[in-house]
Amino acid sequence: MVSRRTPKIVAHFILFLISLIMIVPLYWVFKTSLTGENLLLYPPSLIPKNPSIFYFVDVYYAIPFARFFFNSAVVSAVVVLFNIVFNSMAAFALRREFPGKKLIILIYLSCMMIPFHATIIPAFLLTKSFGLLNSHFGLAFPLLSTIICIFIFKGSFDAIPTSLIDAARIDGMRNWKMIYKIFLPLSKPAIATNVILPFIWSWNNFLWPLIIIQKQEMQTLPLGLSRFNSLYEQATGPLYAYCLMVVAPILLIFFLSQKNFISSLISGAVKG
Repeated sequence: MVSRRTPKIVAHFILFLISLIMIVPLYWVFKTSLTGENLLLYPPSLIPKNPSIFYFVDVYYAIPFARFFFNSAVVSAVVVLFNIVFNSMAAFALRREFPGKKLIILIYLSCMMIPFHATIIPAFLLTKSFGLLNSHFGLAFPLLSTIICIFIFKGSFDAIPTSLIDAARIDGMRNWKMIYKIFLPLSKPAIATNVILPFIWSWNNFLWPLIIIQKQEMQTLPLGLSRFNSLYEQATGPLYAYCLMVVAPILLIFFLSQKNFISSLISGAVKG
């Protein structure tokens, strides 16, 4: 007789195999960063031979990695902070009923279909007119608010009971205070999404820094990778070490917020 747990065991086994397949490339990058082995070496070795952190040290001193890391961290922090503030205020406004609300939502949805490359010239002209070229705020400027994250906040705010908001209004609470005292504390999954997604977009941004940055000391990690690749074009060890050092903060942010992040993504698909 087949146990009721058998389908679950099979499903978990299949998921384990899929997870293992997806982890193999990351493990291979990590192994190569410690050994510097040729990727075409046959037969390949699963266990690192003579591992060393030499390539990580080499990356740190070959280019101004600390400065590039600082620039990326500052820009990403600015992007995350402004996304939480601006997106929550926009979502709070869209939660209420007012004339032209559907038109504004339609405009937002239409703007999501316009690629950033189509707006890069106006964005550059605006940034230049504000005097933000070669600055951290200029690097963060196009990502200070993102439409998809506004709708994520809106979906979370819509789930908050109207009675709670009415009680706050009776107590004389202002709108801005209501956002930061009621809405945001009850929308932790949405906040996690507004941290992870803008952080990744800002951290990995290459084209925009390439356009507005002329000074080396203001370059970010993606630009540094391009420069580093020109120095170590044939060396896989240093290149993979650099990639791991760039990816590590993204993985850390995701693992710290993954529970709320996944909860935010599936909240609209679960009833009750």
